[in-house]
Amino acid sequence: MTSNQPPSTRFETLFSPLQVGSMTVPNRICETTNGIGASASGGFLDERFIEHHVAKARGGAGWIGSETWILNSPLPPQAPDEFNTGVAALRYGLYQMPEFIETVGRFCDEVHKANSVAVFQLTHLNFAMAASPVPVADPYDWIPHELDDQMIEFIINTYADAAQQAKSAGADGVEIHCAHETLPHSFLSPAMNKRSDRWGGDARARIAFVAEVLERVRNRVGDSLAVGIRVNGEESRQGGYDNMEMREMTYHLGETGLLDFLNVDVGHCWGDHSYVPPSYHGHAQYRDVGKAARTDLDKSIAVLFTGRINDPVLAEELLQDGYCDLVGMTRAGIADPDFPNKAKQGRMIEIRRCIGCNRCIGDAVHSKTPDMVRRPMCSVNPVVGNELKWKAEYTPAENPQHVVVVGGGAAGLEAARIASLRGHRVTLLEQNKQLGGQLYIASRAPGRDAFEDQIYYQENQLQRQGVDVQLGARADFEAVKALRPDALIVASGSIPRVPAEVEGIDLPHVVQGWDVLQSAVTTGERVAVISQEDYFETPNVAEFLAQQGKQVEVFHKWTQVGADIDRYSISTVLGRLEQYAVKMHPNLRLRAIKPERLEFVSAHTGRHYSFDGFDSVVLVYGSTPDSSLYDEFKKDGSIEKLYLVGSAWVPRRIAEATQHGAHVAMEI
Repeated sequence: MTSNQPPSTRFETLFSPLQVGSMTVPNRICETTNGIGASASGGFLDERFIEHHVAKARGGAGWIGSETWILNSPLPPQAPDEFNTGVAALRYGLYQMPEFIETVGRFCDEVHKANSVAVFQLTHLNFAMAASPVPVADPYDWIPHELDDQMIEFIINTYADAAQQAKSAGADGVEIHCAHETLPHSFLSPAMNKRSDRWGGDARARIAFVAEVLERVRNRVGDSLAVGIRVNGEESRQGGYDNMEMREMTYHLGETGLLDFLNVDVGHCWGDHSYVPPSYHGHAQYRDVGKAARTDLDKSIAVLFTGRINDPVLAEELLQDGYCDLVGMTRAGIADPDFPNKAKQGRMIEIRRCIGCNRCIGDAVHSKTPDMVRRPMCSVNPVVGNELKWKAEYTPAENPQHVVVVGGGAAGLEAARIASLRGHRVTLLEQNKQLGGQLYIASRAPGRDAFEDQIYYQENQLQRQGVDVQLGARADFEAVKALRPDALIVASGSIPRVPAEVEGIDLPHVVQGWDVLQSAVTTGERVAVISQEDYFETPNVAEFLAQQGKQVEVFHKWTQVGADIDRYSISTVLGRLEQYAVKMHPNLRLRAIKPERLEFVSAHTGRHYSFDGFDSVVLVYGSTPDSSLYDEFKKDGSIEKLYLVGSAWVPRRIAEATQHGAHVAMEI
């Protein structure tokens, strides 16, 4: 399906070039710098790094920011390098190494071949030293060392050194990171900068550090590179600056004549609003900070605005309405690196949209996975983190076969899509009247409707590819065997876990969280949500009920609800529960359900507790695999190519299910 409007006129501004300092950006779509961790070689811009980021240039993005450079810090003699955040792909001191710069050169060459520009971000981020001895970020219980003039001089020179290295490697621009708890941010912030010397004072005085960095960089590279800064449009912390104060600072920085561009967003790393806003936030919610910057600054300074923009139509509106000159669409490009070309060609229905789950950035900085096996991740795009595997192994099927997929959840949908793309004839059986599985259930939760975008994408893809999708289908042993599949992929998902160890679990006022989200059951006015999981399901169920006016109390197995939620989403999630006055009871495990009360045991001491007055009990205990169909066929042995994927194997998350389904489809 294509638009009735000619592609060349539908996005007139989005796909027009823009001169930014010395570089000509071919269009307004930007991959802003992000810490997804694409390198597999300790931060060098290796083949995996290049394949991940340059895919977005080949897909049509005009500006490639890739990943930040962590610059050298003036540590005292013999002090261990213990403060490197580890979140960036370019680790401590690499920019000084000739072999690193060689890899940067190869990367820039590939970006230029794809007709895009390469912009590198320069960052000081360690929380151990700052403008003043004021904590930089709440989760880090450190009081930083106050920088003296000698240390400040060292740091300023590192920006100039790194900019010169970027120039020598073929970069088109550099961005000084002055937001999100970086060291320059600590100078700009009235909450963190308490200095009485030349580096502190009112809003105009606090720009001195950033202005000196810009001047030192300009003295080193002249006008041969575009030079800009990334700033937070307003601080979301007690005593921080508001947008009016940031406007004053950026105005005076613009007056220096040293800036070619300003990259502005809103938020920080550990709170609400996050600068990587999850799906709970509106698209381009803080766009007004972009318009304010565009109003204040000379037209020669380009304004780049970022903040949950995953739709080319919205991007075009922001540009035409004067909110910005460039649009940051980083997660949109992770979900679908080809989305710019698809939009330009009028293939909007084929765009796989970011669902705002934050798995990509959350895993990069919050993952429990060991560094040696960590790789980029996207919930909806199985190629992310596997670019080299797909480049080497994705081929049309040598012997097209009939592939039957049982289950239309995340794993089954992706298995069916990839198998069909490779040339197989695919039949997909789904027992419900709609596709999506747990994706559909999750999309019923407040603020998670974006999850439906992935279902729509898959529905459209399967229809375009001619997959035989049968909804409300019986998929027992005999029905599947009658289809005579050459290969069978069982993606039957999982079912809510029922804790057999809990007395009274079968009482009529006890229901499952999945049923609550699907409005398959009703609850009373006072509801106890019993949580045995640490991700989004518990807060989603609790908020769903609280929005209906229910009095909700959550009893959680351990120290905190949502302990596995990424740092960019957790404050939004818990803040929404706070708005609805949802009560939390940590460290309690359900022992028995009585008609008149609930009995718990302490997770730490074994002490017993009881609570009464609840009308309904909602269980959120995770789920157990449903592999019964697979087990039957495995025992029967009649189908040689038999696969078990997704939650039917082990219930995990969307990304694991999507990747599992895709990888199995690559094998057939």
